[in-house]
Amino acid sequence: MIERALPLEGAVNLRDFGGYLTEDGNRVRTGRLFRSGSLARLSETAQQAFAGFGIGLICDLRRDNEKAAAPTPFPSDAPRRLELPIEPGSARRLYREMGRTALTLEQSIDFMVNINRELARHHADDYARMFEGLLELGDGGFLVHCSAGKDRTGFACALILHALGVPQATVLEDYLLTNEALDIEGYILPVLTAKYGVPDDMPAEAMLAIAGVRPEYLQAAFDTIEAEFEGVEHYLERAVGLDRAARETLRRRYVESV
Repeated sequence: MIERALPLEGAVNLRDFGGYLTEDGNRVRTGRLFRSGSLARLSETAQQAFAGFGIGLICDLRRDNEKAAAPTPFPSDAPRRLELPIEPGSARRLYREMGRTALTLEQSIDFMVNINRELARHHADDYARMFEGLLELGDGGFLVHCSAGKDRTGFACALILHALGVPQATVLEDYLLTNEALDIEGYILPVLTAKYGVPDDMPAEAMLAIAGVRPEYLQAAFDTIEAEFEGVEHYLERAVGLDRAARETLRRRYVESV
């Protein structure tokens, strides 16, 4: 069994998202594709272990204020950095509302569903640049991350796995591992509460819906893709610019025979 979570001291949702079987019976290589939340809390020992992963490119999806508050503890060129700040409008509205009123579970889910719709609908250009960086990388390892490593990063990894030929059910399985790998109670909930002034009477289930992931969140992104692009293959080609030749390049690099 592949150990996907990489429990380095101070790591946030750090995982290897290789090792999955593809639809044609091959397997995504391990030790090449990584995902995480913020790297700012990595201890010195963890930073040394991280350096051993051989990562050649870090793709940072955080906003400028997020990066300023929690800077990545490595030089910007070692590993090389690709900065693609993503902030869906629904995320801004969610954080404003969290500071004003106690959201219900249904309201929290609606916000998260809309965030994922917007990732697919409005941020294809950002994910296109991510794929450009991945294609240019060559043999080094690749890490994509945001603050918690669950929404912006979750959609990024879903697109990469799809491009490599991993079935949708497995893509969802990887997405949902966030609920196991992320320290929701000890890290995410305190951060949300401190940062946005969450009302004391906000139901715990509503907070958990924001702090973790649910199947309907990622499904909302893919429902949007299906409705507006007639499927993920067309989305990758038309919106993200990843043609068949580019996908074959990625598969030669990141997929191995079983």
